[in-house]
Amino acid sequence: MFYLLLATYGTIFVSELLGDKTVYTISSLTMRFKPLYVFCGFTAAFAIKMLMAVLIGQVIGDLPMSVVAIASTATFFVTALVIWFKKTDDDTKQSERENHFSRGALITFAAIVFSEWGDTGQIMAVALTASYQVPFVVWLGATLALVTKGLLALALGRGLRKRIPLNMLRPVSATLCVVMGVISGIGPLLK
Repeated sequence: MFYLLLATYGTIFVSELLGDKTVYTISSLTMRFKPLYVFCGFTAAFAIKMLMAVLIGQVIGDLPMSVVAIASTATFFVTALVIWFKKTDDDTKQSERENHFSRGALITFAAIVFSEWGDTGQIMAVALTASYQVPFVVWLGATLALVTKGLLALALGRGLRKRIPLNMLRPVSATLCVVMGVISGIGPLLK
């Protein structure tokens, strides 16, 4: 079983790093919220997404690309709007918002859980579950792979946050989400 856990982890980790937009989402959210809040949000979202992939993977894999593209695009655009229209008065107010756990964790959770359904990591989790019939091991390996990817994105966002002035965080974060939304929307057209 341990070999399957490692194989699932490695396979999904590598596939998720190649061309994945979640890295940019997490990085941009880390520029806006405390890393712990973002970590909690993406960990819960990844666990749920992989649980769904393991439990109803065939349904997710069979969704039309247009549905997946629309859901991902809408999620990125809504996240950009939430980031853009958050009120900022001064640095004190900024740090109060930044310190609000539920806001940071929920925005991160929603941005991750409602985007990129049916991606390669989930399809691989479906295939591994179908092949080996050990859904818990596949779920654990897949979730750990996604959390590792999230931690790398968190480190990237934290590094950018230290180098980008606070008054630039909103436009940079919102712009990244809009770009990811556009990519999600036109991606299926390019295939």
